Amino acid sequence: MKAEIIAVGTELLLGQIVNTNAQFLSRECAALGIDMYYQTVVGDNEARLLASLQLAASRADLVICTGGLGPTQDDLTKDVLADYIGRQLVLHEPSMAKISELFSSRGMPMVESNVRQALLPEGSVPLANSTGLAVGVAVTYEGTHFILLPGPPREMKPMFADCAVPWLRSVMSGEVPLYSKMLKFAGIGESTLEHQLIDLIAAQSDPTIAPYAKEGEVTIRLTTRAHAAEEGERKLAATEAAIRSRVGEFLYAVEDVPLEAVIVRLLTERGWKFAAAESCTGGLLGDMLTAIPGSSAAYAGGVICYTNAFKHQVLGVPLDVLEGADAPGAVSAETAELLAASVLRLTGSDVAASITGVAGPTPSEGKPIGLVYIGLARKGGQTQTFRLQLSGNRETIKLRAAKQALYRLWLLLKEPAE
Repeated sequence: MKAEIIAVGTELLLGQIVNTNAQFLSRECAALGIDMYYQTVVGDNEARLLASLQLAASRADLVICTGGLGPTQDDLTKDVLADYIGRQLVLHEPSMAKISELFSSRGMPMVESNVRQALLPEGSVPLANSTGLAVGVAVTYEGTHFILLPGPPREMKPMFADCAVPWLRSVMSGEVPLYSKMLKFAGIGESTLEHQLIDLIAAQSDPTIAPYAKEGEVTIRLTTRAHAAEEGERKLAATEAAIRSRVGEFLYAVEDVPLEAVIVRLLTERGWKFAAAESCTGGLLGDMLTAIPGSSAAYAGGVICYTNAFKHQVLGVPLDVLEGADAPGAVSAETAELLAASVLRLTGSDVAASITGVAGPTPSEGKPIGLVYIGLARKGGQTQTFRLQLSGNRETIKLRAAKQALYRLWLLLKEPAE
């Protein structure tokens, strides 16, 4: 079955909101064995939406629309679909009763426009909205299946999972589901990883191997079709083993999680606390860690030591290290080592990192943009330092520096505890 998503809403075209619904629906359809061939975004315009429906129906077996089910006059999706399939909009009484009860319970008057949320094309299947008011729609017309879902993700996702998926299963015939596995890597660039696997990628058929990158991390997605989960796992396992044999040292997870989530888990398992002294990253490392639920069990805290005065007064870095004609300077291995060791002592943590460097847009201390030093201190052990020469703009250098600190910490944590 070939599918197309039509996301309805002028706000999407203006860039006022991000279309996360398409990502969710593409992933869920793949799991059902439905191939997503096209994605379309159209504004709240009746003629253009009708043209989009006509085009989608000419090239897809399944058309999923999101958005345009609300109470206002520019919520046109049901109207346009009803016009396209030649049916009248009729009132769905259970949805109308739910809307009326909601307004009554809040002591608010219901305006006439809210009735629009309870309408659906005659003869279509209603999709219950467990988290909102607008009823969804499922209908088949001239061999094409249409599903209308609300735009807000908190309404769209449960409606699709609870109502649209059972309906889809009832009209599907013979689709073989896709099974995927995400392999997450750190400390290796996309081009280097691809070079190590180039023959596997060139010869791929089933499973397929798809590498893609984001800042500081690389992901490989393995995908296969199988009639059952056990068959899918067996087919993926051989390819995963071949990849592990070549680049397994950089593999930090076999699920779609960020490196910081794995670090929080490893720290928690050891019962360790981590702290950071951040100069050029300005607290970014701490922000990444505290975005992970449960990080309070692993992250003691951090110090944003941006100026030389702060480095000296709070973390005790000697001024003759930071300043002077012959001093190593704030951007140096010596300062990175002292910062990491100092914040380790200050917080009583088990392990600590420091980041100091030149994020740009101008050089500092006569040192080039992108020069970064990372310190890594461990209770009872030697403090290590690492020199990096990063590229990119200010924001990119900060992100890459924080990711490199995480990578060095991960290398330490994946070793057996003493």
